[in-house]
Amino acid sequence: MNLRRKITDRVLLGLTVVAVIIALAPLASIIYYVTVRGISSINWSFLTHNPSPTGIGGGIANALQGSLIVILLASAIGIPIGLLSGVFVSEFGTGRYAETIRFLADVLAGIPSIVTGIFVYTLVVLSLHSFSAFAGGVALGFIEIPIISNTTSEALKLVPNSFREASHALGIRKWRTTFLIMANSVGGIVTGILLATARVLGETAPMLLTAFGSYTGFSGIFNPIAVMPLLIFQDAVSGTPSLVQQAWGASFVLLITVLGINILVRFATRGRIHYAQ
Repeated sequence: MNLRRKITDRVLLGLTVVAVIIALAPLASIIYYVTVRGISSINWSFLTHNPSPTGIGGGIANALQGSLIVILLASAIGIPIGLLSGVFVSEFGTGRYAETIRFLADVLAGIPSIVTGIFVYTLVVLSLHSFSAFAGGVALGFIEIPIISNTTSEALKLVPNSFREASHALGIRKWRTTFLIMANSVGGIVTGILLATARVLGETAPMLLTAFGSYTGFSGIFNPIAVMPLLIFQDAVSGTPSLVQQAWGASFVLLITVLGINILVRFATRGRIHYAQ
């Protein structure tokens, strides 16, 4: 019997290792290929200059600046609403209201980003009569909300109920208990925010219908703006070798940015336990 258990354990362990390798192989190949094709374009001029109107030379400074501005606008919309809805569903919501919010979050998470782009185009772009950074931020904010809401709710549920019971037994108010639970879920909450940020950093379809793109730097929140995924898309389909290479370089920068932020925050937020004061 012991021999049979050992054989079963080894077989299942081997299958698990194979499954992990199969899952990581596409990611590793993408990282390798983008790095090989894009790293040669990286230099100080590439990161600090705007694209050249002639398509020869230039850099991605306008897209870097635009992506940062649009992400900040999206975060100002998505993070507060996502956090509040996630906390409500996990800690306060009962019955019909919580189920309705959870259902809406699941529906929003499954909507294709192009549909969100069309909605914001109709709601914002047509109303303002212009493509703009604001419209791009609204579109990406809508995409962030369900991701942050769901991950926040699940992160809070992972905190043992003994924390809540002990807090209530000590007579601590509900709102303070909620902050205590959130403090012990900060790693999961931050991971959810980063997941949402990584998701919207690479969105191209909504940006085509909202931000539209620009060859210059930021000129106003209600004016068209360049963003990284849109610049990559436009350069990649241009057919011009120098612009295609610029797209590879921008892809490498985007890849490193997402990986770097995730790795640093995961190390910074792991293993922390907070207690009521």
